[in-house]
Amino acid sequence: QVHVAESGGGVVQAGGSLRLSCATSGRTFVSDTMGWFRQAPGKEREFVAAVSWSDGSIDYARSVKGRFFISRDDAKSTVYLQMNSLKPEDTAVYYCAADTLATAQTMDEMAQRGLLEVWGQGTLVTVSS
Repeated sequence: QVHVAESGGGVVQAGGSLRLSCATSGRTFVSDTMGWFRQAPGKEREFVAAVSWSDGSIDYARSVKGRFFISRDDAKSTVYLQMNSLKPEDTAVYYCAADTLATAQTMDEMAQRGLLEVWGQGTLVTVSS
């Protein structure tokens, strides 16, 4: 059975940085497209970033482009989300997801349709003003 586990959340001041990690286990990591999503209090879950397994292509939400950076280390079966210039509106629970059929460009749509295979439990990021 495949599992993903997020870590790295915490409290940071506006303008600061955090790096989230998502470790996978249970199958060959290199076959998974990995993505990050977030859900703020009282709001729907939204796509943040994804990286394809097949060609390494990357997609970002407009709200984080230029501030957040996704990367993967296949040797460690881990995907990272480097978050810079954090804003109070970035406060949310951040979730990692994995799917062998998704690409970075289709992960958002697949998530909205309830088709992504694996989700983590989430890690809370709080950005204070």
